[in-house]
Amino acid sequence: MLEVRDLSKSFGGVHAIDGVSLNVKLGEIHAVIGPNGAGKTTLVSQIAGEVLPDRGAIHLGGADITRLPPHARAQRGLARSYQITSVFRDMSVIDNVALAVQAHDGHSFRFWRPARSEHGLRNQAMEILDTVGLKPLAGQPVGALAHGQQRALEIAMALASEPTVLLLDEPLAGMGVEESREMVDHLRSLRPDRAVLLVEHDMDAVFQLADRISVLVYGKLIATGRPEDIRADPHVQAAYLGEEDA
Repeated sequence: MLEVRDLSKSFGGVHAIDGVSLNVKLGEIHAVIGPNGAGKTTLVSQIAGEVLPDRGAIHLGGADITRLPPHARAQRGLARSYQITSVFRDMSVIDNVALAVQAHDGHSFRFWRPARSEHGLRNQAMEILDTVGLKPLAGQPVGALAHGQQRALEIAMALASEPTVLLLDEPLAGMGVEESREMVDHLRSLRPDRAVLLVEHDMDAVFQLADRISVLVYGKLIATGRPEDIRADPHVQAAYLGEEDA
């Protein structure tokens, strides 16, 4: 579903991404790991269309999307979550997702009718909330949610666009142990219907979730493989996993 070929990006004299190639298949969670400054967020930003590459190509479902703007990629089935949660805190949980469904469907809430009367949108929003475990909290204001619940809501908003490829940039950031455990369960449930590219620092979660793992160090891809192969790779241990044990 997603293929990156020889992708490169420099900022001044710094090679943030240097000749990276990888792919993500339908039904697969492909994790990208690496130390701080490895280029993970730059890679995701290029795939999402927020940063244009200096060299290389990005294909979505076989089509070249390398130069398409972010909204055109979204229309073709690509969605992204961010490191920093971006939700409407003064609105209810279901209203946030209903707005995301509205944006995808390409129509507007008419100003003389409350959004709550758009039953089709809200029914779809409720189904999405059920996917991420937030259905019981649908009527709650977002500002009252715990951090992990807000992260789950952002993923629900990304799912509202019905993506075939989902880019998740550190979805477990700032979560406690129990929140992380719940999020891992929710992310695992996303696998059958889409391809997921996951950037995450939580190594326990990565090795629980990922079908394949790619390791970035200073913008270069040093290894790609199954979790057990990556865990046993001495180059990976020296470059990244060993830092976590130090």
